[in-house]
Amino acid sequence: MSAPARPASPRRVALAAAVGCTIEWYDFFLYGTAAGLVFNKLYFNGLSGSAATFASFGTFAVGFLARPVGGLIFGHFGDRIGRKAMLIWTLVIMGFGTALVGLLPTYDSIGVLAPVALVALRILQGVGVGGEYGGAVLLATEFAPRGRRGLYGSFAHIGVPGGLFLASGAFALASRLPDQAFLDWGWRVCFLLSIVLLAIGSWIRLSIMETPVFQQVQAHQQVSRLPIAEVIRAQPRTLLLGMGTRLIEGFTYNLYSVYLLTYAVNDLGVKRSSVLNAIMVGALLGVVLTVVSGALSDRFGRRRIYSIGAGFGLLIAFPVAAMVQSGDLRAISAAFIGGLGLVYGTVYGPLAAFWSELFDTRYRFSALNALYQVSGVLASGFTPLIAAWLVELSGDRSLWFVAAYNVLLAIISLACMRALPETLGRELDDRAVRRTRREMTPVSTGDGRGGIASYVE
Repeated sequence: MSAPARPASPRRVALAAAVGCTIEWYDFFLYGTAAGLVFNKLYFNGLSGSAATFASFGTFAVGFLARPVGGLIFGHFGDRIGRKAMLIWTLVIMGFGTALVGLLPTYDSIGVLAPVALVALRILQGVGVGGEYGGAVLLATEFAPRGRRGLYGSFAHIGVPGGLFLASGAFALASRLPDQAFLDWGWRVCFLLSIVLLAIGSWIRLSIMETPVFQQVQAHQQVSRLPIAEVIRAQPRTLLLGMGTRLIEGFTYNLYSVYLLTYAVNDLGVKRSSVLNAIMVGALLGVVLTVVSGALSDRFGRRRIYSIGAGFGLLIAFPVAAMVQSGDLRAISAAFIGGLGLVYGTVYGPLAAFWSELFDTRYRFSALNALYQVSGVLASGFTPLIAAWLVELSGDRSLWFVAAYNVLLAIISLACMRALPETLGRELDDRAVRRTRREMTPVSTGDGRGGIASYVE
């Protein structure tokens, strides 16, 4: 029996966005953790050690390649039918895809069909989470009270560190089993738990009504026939620059949560559970700082808070490489906490509101999905593969080339953010956004911030 839809307070909607996103990303990050610790041993065990790791990370990347497909499909119908319905479907697809991974026989049982089925289920995961992002963010930001969109939008974004916290915690508990029991069945329990979480998330989302901003679009019969084409035609530069702001965020998260986890365990011999515990602490700090930075962006501006986080990520890139390479557990833990907590949390918090405020309601779902999922292919999906290649390229399996790549992406992201206007103060109804974009003339305020505070009509 479904929960009846009813008028929603912004707080209840923010909770629905946070819980649903956390469940979706729990499912998605389970795969990333298992790719580094399990799948190379159970589904690619016919290959050598390095080749098996590359193959396992390759299936991880496949999920990111599928995400733009899900983003396009669900973004289209989310802009035409509504945000709520798409959020239910994405949750169901993701939940069942993840649970089926937990039931999948290994290579030793069914041969080459095992990795083929694993790839197919990863594609299903990618389609589900690809459609999730725009709807969850808009659920929070389009219901948010005036002047608090950064705070409320950040609740959709805590799903990423929250999901990683749960996924790492589940694997940390499973890792307490003897190694053989962990490989035989322990890791599967983590995936099968998705069914329980799916039931909880579906019940919460069914109780939420459609966003008032989209209801206005429907009432005025302004629904776009082909929203993705409209955003590409109307705001191509904004879309591309928005993708650029995502590079440092996506890279940071997947570097720490996937590749450095594998590097610390396999190359440095650090205990698996110890690294997972460090990731849990970093992810928990990321949850807190995502909300804090989102709230601060309501006061000091989206660009300023984001730039502080991205700049810090640039500064600590080489120190983090040295700390991880040291093999010292305390140094490694500090590196994970700094990267996942301080850098990621500060960068990610303001972006839900910032990206939402860049685009018109008619195609906002499609725009956010395209921005997030297309950029995610490079920024997130290929991060473990690129990092593994750079480590091999170094000759001594050091992280210096990875650190240099980190610096490069931080510079690109900061430049893209600098090229976009400050959006603090914008309304999300189409008329206000169009007035801001077309009728306001930029003037200098002397503080270099630009944006709404720097415009006069």
